[in-house]
Amino acid sequence: MITALFLITLLFAQEPITPLPKSVPIDTQKAQLGEELFSDPILSRDNTVSCASCHILSSGGDDDLQFSFGIEGERGDINAPTVYNAFFNHVQFWDGRAKDLVEQAKGPILNPVEMGNSAKEVVAILKGSQYNAKFKKIFRDGVTFDNIAEVIAEFEKRLITPNAPFDRYLQGEEDAISTIQKEGYALFKSKGCISCHHGVNIGGNHFNKFGLVSKIEQNHLGRYNVTKKERDRYYFKVPSLRNITLTAPYFHDGRTYELKEVVKIMAKHQLGRKMSEEEIDKIVAFLHSLNGDIYKGGK
Repeated sequence: MITALFLITLLFAQEPITPLPKSVPIDTQKAQLGEELFSDPILSRDNTVSCASCHILSSGGDDDLQFSFGIEGERGDINAPTVYNAFFNHVQFWDGRAKDLVEQAKGPILNPVEMGNSAKEVVAILKGSQYNAKFKKIFRDGVTFDNIAEVIAEFEKRLITPNAPFDRYLQGEEDAISTIQKEGYALFKSKGCISCHHGVNIGGNHFNKFGLVSKIEQNHLGRYNVTKKERDRYYFKVPSLRNITLTAPYFHDGRTYELKEVVKIMAKHQLGRKMSEEEIDKIVAFLHSLNGDIYKGGK
C-alpha cells in the first residue's frame, strides 16, 4: 500500500536541493585532537591566531569581518568563508586551490598574512608540547605536518548544520517553513538562482563567473590565480547558502552586509533579471529557512 509519507518522499526527491545528513562518518579520536588544535593559537608563529579566530563556531563559522586579521595585525584581502558544511564543497577556498579539507587545513598555517608559520616549525613546536603524546597515540609517525592537517580536517567534517527548517520541509514536514518562504523557494527556482545553488550544500559544487551577465567591478581574479587560464578569470567557487543569514558580509570581497543587496546583485549581474522588492523579500525569507543546527562542541 502506498502511504502518504512515501508519496511526499517521492515528490521532494525530485527537488534540486538535498537535505543535509545528520552526520558523516568520522574518526572520533582524530576529530577530538583536531578540535583541540582548531582552537589553539599554538599553530601560529607568534601564538596569537587559531583556526577559530577566523571561524567562530558559535555563529556562522566565519568572523563577520570583510577581511580577517592574522599575526601582527596583518589584514587579508579576501573574505573568510564559513567552515560549516565545508566537507560538502567540491574544492576549498574561493579559487579552489585546495582539493580537500586536509589540503585546506595547511593553507592558513603557511600563509604569511594568516598564521605565518612553516611546516618544519609547527611540527617542532607540537613535538615539544603536550600534543606530542596525543599524536603518538593515533599515528605511528607521531607529529607530522600531514597528520596535523588530517586531524583538523577530521574535526571539520563534524561541522555540518542539519535540521534546517527547509531540510525538514523537504523531508515531508509541510509546516516547517512559512507560506512566504515556500513562495520564496518557488521564485528561487523560477528566477534561476537554483542553477548555481543546488545540491546538498546549496552551492559549493562548481565554479561560476562573478559578473556572468554584466560586468561588475572587482579586484580579485579568482580561479585564474590557480590555473593562469584566461577562461578562468573572475571565476569563483559558488558559495553554499546554508546559514547564509549568519555569514555576512557576503561575496569573496565582503562587499555588503545586506542580504537583500546580495539578491539584487545576483539578479542583475548573474541572471540579468529585474526583481520587485516583494520578490526579493520572499527570496530572503526563503534563505532564512536554511539555518541549521550549530555545533555545540564535545560531541
